[in-house]
Amino acid sequence: MEIAEHLRREIAAGAIVPGGVLPSEAKLSRQHRASRITVRKALEVLRSERLVEPRQGYGWVVVANPLRQSLGRFMTIEAQMEELGVTPSRKIISASVEPAQGRLKEILGEGDLLVLTRLNLADGAPFARVTVWVPASLGTQFSIPELEEHSFYQLLGESGDLPAPLARAVQTIAAVAMEKEDAKLLGVPTDSPALRCERITVDNSGKAVLFSVSVFPGHKTEFVTVLTEEAESMAPSGVRLV
Repeated sequence: MEIAEHLRREIAAGAIVPGGVLPSEAKLSRQHRASRITVRKALEVLRSERLVEPRQGYGWVVVANPLRQSLGRFMTIEAQMEELGVTPSRKIISASVEPAQGRLKEILGEGDLLVLTRLNLADGAPFARVTVWVPASLGTQFSIPELEEHSFYQLLGESGDLPAPLARAVQTIAAVAMEKEDAKLLGVPTDSPALRCERITVDNSGKAVLFSVSVFPGHKTEFVTVLTEEAESMAPSGVRLV
């Protein structure tokens, strides 16, 4: 009961946020000088109170409703968070200019690219690691504070430097194992379940302007789409299983 009360206070104080991963049973056992059986009983007490739950690949996590993202709307993660009453924020991890090579060259064309990696937060808690590639001629005009305060969609739309407005995006989602660096950033175990989302954003002339890769802890988000009957079209649309 003492172990359960300690964890209960940690959760109430926000030391372990909703969706956050608790220390391992082995670590709790050492911390409280108790057997693994006693630690498991404490966790089961909190589970009965619907405060924590076991998750395959993560261990024990604080119960939280996953943030649901719609696949049928052309908007940013942050805008969807705000609609759900969640406060989004960003923290820039790195920014550099690199020549376009390989697949990036195929998508965005020749020339230098601004490569920006950031940590997206939801109500102050790590939610996703996002890396964005954009032509350096468009991206380097913005300062780090601007890039932390606003999305590229907002900044490019307001700058007036785009030859054509952003129109749509193609997003590809795959299940992956969390890599070590991302696990450290997002506060989850290495190799735990994750979702990797690639997004190619194009303008209304069909030219790719942005390429991004987002990595989400698997238990923190859900992607939702509404399937409707549509007239036959030559253009690809909707959700396809590859």
